[in-house]
Amino acid sequence: MNPNVLEIKNLRVSFFTDEGETRAVNDVCFEIPRGKFLALVGESGCGKSVTSYSILRLIQHPGKITGGQILLHNEDGSTVDIASLSEKDDKLYEIRGDKISMIFQEPMTALSPVHTVGNQLCEVLYLHRKISKQEAEKQVISMLGRVGIPAPERRFRQYPFELSGGMRQRVVIAMAMLSRPQLLIADEPTTALDVTIQAQVLALMKSLQEETGNSVLLITHDLAVVAQVADLVAVMYLGRIVEQGNVVDIIKDPLHPYTFGLLRSLPGMSKNKDRLPSIPGSVPSLLDIPPGCPFHPRCDFAQKGLCDCGEPPPETDMGNGRMICCYRAAGIRQLLEEKRRMEDA
Repeated sequence: MNPNVLEIKNLRVSFFTDEGETRAVNDVCFEIPRGKFLALVGESGCGKSVTSYSILRLIQHPGKITGGQILLHNEDGSTVDIASLSEKDDKLYEIRGDKISMIFQEPMTALSPVHTVGNQLCEVLYLHRKISKQEAEKQVISMLGRVGIPAPERRFRQYPFELSGGMRQRVVIAMAMLSRPQLLIADEPTTALDVTIQAQVLALMKSLQEETGNSVLLITHDLAVVAQVADLVAVMYLGRIVEQGNVVDIIKDPLHPYTFGLLRSLPGMSKNKDRLPSIPGSVPSLLDIPPGCPFHPRCDFAQKGLCDCGEPPPETDMGNGRMICCYRAAGIRQLLEEKRRMEDA
């Protein structure tokens, strides 16, 4: 059996508009090992959600996958390239909700307001399992209890609008976990929740992942969340992966200037008590991507004539499973350490 449940190789996704082609995902490569929790991190507009939607072929017109592979390695040893499947291929319908499930960002858009919670969750089992109505109800009620919903028999017969935001998110998690998927994709599942409920939902996702042994792809912009639950991290900027590695290594020793800036801007990560450091500027438009390194207009370490011309920097292996895309990779650790000392002084 392949050690990875999913491999994405040189994925490219473009949106074709009146202004021209906008490449939202550009040669993205990463792997999700079996039983691991991978976080895909970056600012809004960097391509995280487009990447996750591409895995399940949920990109709507005028968006289109224009290149690359999305390889799903099944437990029976077979491999399916999801990117090559037709939108009406039966294999795609077998994968969605069964082998790969998704927790959407806003549960009220993922749940039907005119059907009970029980009806919607039972439908998952009817679609992917040959199961009786009684057995489906039994499994759904059991799953509702496992995700921490009190009185699951009563919630089974209620409508989504009768539940709190935290409970609705737990219902969506239960729906995604019912078929025991190989891969669970969570698209910023805690954004709309308060801090206390957010922590509970993250702990629930982590415990379910450890219990079932499935893999999780978490889409988030919050590095504090990543530190709590992830095993691996891939940092994304303007449609490209700029740094990958073990979560402990990246949190303690970020090597790409973008990752460094994201971490330094978190409260508690910087010793400067007066003002938090910030990354200057904002993510540029996909219609106006800078030449060279896409991050160079916002980078404190950009070198004129090197970082601002030509193609984007290639991947550089930094050892111990670390990878960054930076033209100044050879000396970047020393440059970052000098800046850290200056800011902390």
